[in-house]
Amino acid sequence: MPLLPGTPQVEITLRRSPRARRFSLRVSRLDGRVTLSLPMRAREADALAFAAGQEAWIRRALEGVAPGAAVDFGTVLPVAGRALTIRQGVGRIRVDGDSLLVSGDPGPKVQAWLKALARDRLAAASDHHAARIGRSYARITLRDTRSRWGSCTADGGLMYNWRLILAPPEVLDYVAAHEVAHLAEMNHSPAFWAVVAQLMPDYAPRRAWLRREGGSLHAWQFTC
Repeated sequence: MPLLPGTPQVEITLRRSPRARRFSLRVSRLDGRVTLSLPMRAREADALAFAAGQEAWIRRALEGVAPGAAVDFGTVLPVAGRALTIRQGVGRIRVDGDSLLVSGDPGPKVQAWLKALARDRLAAASDHHAARIGRSYARITLRDTRSRWGSCTADGGLMYNWRLILAPPEVLDYVAAHEVAHLAEMNHSPAFWAVVAQLMPDYAPRRAWLRREGGSLHAWQFTC
């Protein structure tokens, strides 16, 4: 990965796009990732020279990014509406009262456990909502996307961000209802929102929470 020299060095992700007509930079406010978009046929050296010329702007933008919260022993983690403190345990990871007991390096193990829990909760919510509107889906895929919390493909595949398990349960349920509604309406028309309202009449505050607080779910860091 290209590096912007200086102290500290800054990693730059290059993204070629057929729609790009010029170089453009973006600094994610969620994790500080610096992305440099460039036209398909542009020279990488020219793109990096452009980034070097914008070094002052990049570093100012990075100063405004909130530091991530590393997951370790003692961390209080929101899990499906509960605050669980990660503590040293023995054997398999498990919940004991308000503690999440983990042996070994907690970050990767907690992440794997959260993904499994997210799949179970999202599958149950998807099954429930799909049955209510008489539809079925093809599969469920979990990702760690930063641009969306879920999606639905034309062939009925549902994708969810596994970090939804860190949100309140009603928010996770809303995202499942939203994506299942796309099985009936592959758009965001009034007809689509009518299906969402049928599945979840009080969806508005849940949607608002995700817009207001969703970025905080990306701040948790499970690997060094």
